Amino acid sequence: MIDRDELVRYCDQLLNVAAFRDYAPNGLQVEGRREIRRIVTGVTACQALLDEAVARAADAVLVHHGYFWKGEAAPLTGMKGRRVRTLLAHDLNLIAYHLPLDAHPELGNNAQLGKLWGLEDITPEADSLLRLGRLPQPLPVEAFMQRVAETLGREPLHLTGGPVQVQTVAWCSGAAQKMLPQAAAWGADLYVSGEVSEQTTHEARELGVHYLAAGHHATERVGVRALGEHLTERFAIEVSFVDIDNPV
Repeated sequence: MIDRDELVRYCDQLLNVAAFRDYAPNGLQVEGRREIRRIVTGVTACQALLDEAVARAADAVLVHHGYFWKGEAAPLTGMKGRRVRTLLAHDLNLIAYHLPLDAHPELGNNAQLGKLWGLEDITPEADSLLRLGRLPQPLPVEAFMQRVAETLGREPLHLTGGPVQVQTVAWCSGAAQKMLPQAAAWGADLYVSGEVSEQTTHEARELGVHYLAAGHHATERVGVRALGEHLTERFAIEVSFVDIDNPV
């Protein structure tokens, strides 16, 4: 068991929350019971994840995508109201970390993706969310695509534009397709992110870089799962990752 506030303080410090200007509050978003023995983790605090947390008698839900985003309507009505009522009715804590969980050098989404794909990080700007890595040896682009598919459990959408073989790979989890020009400026043969836009096709062709849209959800499962495993080891509490299917 761990005290809720102690857990949140630890996570805030571990993920260096104070260093980020984010689109939503990081840390404790909805307050529940004080004593935490069991945590359910997931990518997004959707109703299905909350229902699973209730079924598992969790004390807290820890996610990458929480609530209270900039620009969204403030009233707790409709879908948003139902979600918050579920948390309050079951005395569940909601804890969320967005950009800090993308950026952490060991537990973050981008760090974990680099490990999965066997990339040596050579990013020229240490504090950049966009990462640049090098494979030990060049690979046919199809072989690297297969590596991405096997590690994430889904086939990426491939927009062609780069060389037949790739060695320098840029990546950023989530909806970071707009970083493709920066990836090209850094000399990437291939860039991986989660989502895709109409203009991404033309940018890949004209900049000479392959683009893989590997899924917003798929590229952001790894960070929250790694954080949960870390908390289990650190505090000897029960943490389980629940993957709510999302094809996007």
